[in-house]
Amino acid sequence: MAENIKDLNLPDFHIVIPARYASQRFPQKLMADLGGKPVLQWVYELALKAGAQSVTVATDHEVIEAAALAFGASVVMTRADHENGTERLAEVAAKRGWSSNEIIVNVQGDEPFLPVALIHSSVQALNQDQEAEMATVACAIDQVEDFFNPNVVKVVCDDKQRALYFSRSPMPWDRDGFANNPDKTGFLPVDFPAFRHIGLYVYRASLLARYADLPMSPLERWEKLEQLRFLHQGIKVQVAIADGLPTHGVDTPEDLEKLRHQLSLENI
Repeated sequence: MAENIKDLNLPDFHIVIPARYASQRFPQKLMADLGGKPVLQWVYELALKAGAQSVTVATDHEVIEAAALAFGASVVMTRADHENGTERLAEVAAKRGWSSNEIIVNVQGDEPFLPVALIHSSVQALNQDQEAEMATVACAIDQVEDFFNPNVVKVVCDDKQRALYFSRSPMPWDRDGFANNPDKTGFLPVDFPAFRHIGLYVYRASLLARYADLPMSPLERWEKLEQLRFLHQGIKVQVAIADGLPTHGVDTPEDLEKLRHQLSLENI
């Protein structure tokens, strides 16, 4: 594996896994059993495969800390008043003393089957765009129903593959195409310019150091999308395009059951 990573010519990077114990939709989900080990342990083990300089679990709860230490993870205890994972990342970066040019990947603790290739492509995207301060991932949208689904976040990019805007609303509007398809069903053309956002983020440490001073933007307040805070401040966000949508994470007990079923099929 190490040789393959070397062939990718990746820069050095760190992975931080923000791990909250409480969750409104699915409390204690990171400790839920999945194939004989906690969801969080799956995430930590896939992060190790990415070839990062370090992998850190960031939490504010003793149960998460004890479980992570038990399966060999490096843990940083953070404040309990963080509003999101980015704030938790910023605290870890400060405590670790990482320099401003370090690259830090936010891997969600509820994504046990996140493809390692997505981590690599997002790190590579940021490394290749020296004007960008963060990167994320998206994939094509092919279903019209997904385009109109507010739970599917859309992103449109400029000719340098930097994000122009993220939205829950359908964008851009295909004036002629939708006029000819009043039922809004079927497939989108392969060259449709909107992509489906995948919530994997990569930051330069210098941006994380400034994050606490960035005010919430009106766009973020309306859309409930944190990434709009950065665009509102003129921060360049590079977007890596994935081949397809990765396996869904664990947001609900139903999601966990689907992953358990998937594992059982793979073990047959």
